[in-house]
Amino acid sequence: MAPPEKGVGPSHPADAATPAQAMRELLEEVADSLGLAADVRVTVAGDTLTGTLDGEELGLLIGRHGQTIDALQHIAQRTIAQFADAPARVVVDGGGYRARRREALERRAQEAADEAASSGRPVALEPLPASERRLVHECLRDREDVETHSEGDEPARHLVVVARRS
Repeated sequence: MAPPEKGVGPSHPADAATPAQAMRELLEEVADSLGLAADVRVTVAGDTLTGTLDGEELGLLIGRHGQTIDALQHIAQRTIAQFADAPARVVVDGGGYRARRREALERRAQEAADEAASSGRPVALEPLPASERRLVHECLRDREDVETHSEGDEPARHLVVVARRS
């Protein structure tokens, strides 16, 4: 099958005039390819470009433990990085997943910190991607009764919460 002629068929996100347009085209193309009825919003705030998909049945887009949406975010970062005026940070969210995940991680971090502080034993969390480990480190940074560090190698790298010695 011959490739479509220039200017015929769907455009490539990297051919867009701005990073925001490229983000919108990429997310719309992915949603269409997955057969999802989703509204796409793209916003720019400071140095962050955020693409949000809203709609029903976004589980396929989010994937198991957010793996699919994380992969899509990586693709979006690579696509947007081609622009001279590319923002420093690119975020892709679907149906409020990022906020729900952040709340769940912060809740789990506090539970682990409480357990480590009361028992005096280290508490290991499940393996997490670097961005989520960073979120947990930041969540517990101001607690004076515990400290955190990461252990292991990807993809099994995980965070450990340890009681501080007084």
